[in-house]
Amino acid sequence: MIYTLTKNLILTGNYNKEQMLEKLDLYLLANRITAEQYIELVELINKDDEKVDEI
Repeated sequence: MIYTLTKNLILTGNYNKEQMLEKLDLYLLANRITAEQYIELVELINKDDEKVDEI
């Protein structure tokens, strides 16, 4: 559930990058998300950064 909510938040772009990365770290450490989910969410965040750099 936390994975789905976090993914939706990232996809909307309504988050602070540093704070979201810290939350993802905590979710991973608390076993709220899997390592695969963590990697996917971090890649989504980094993909959003690339879009901003292109503008």
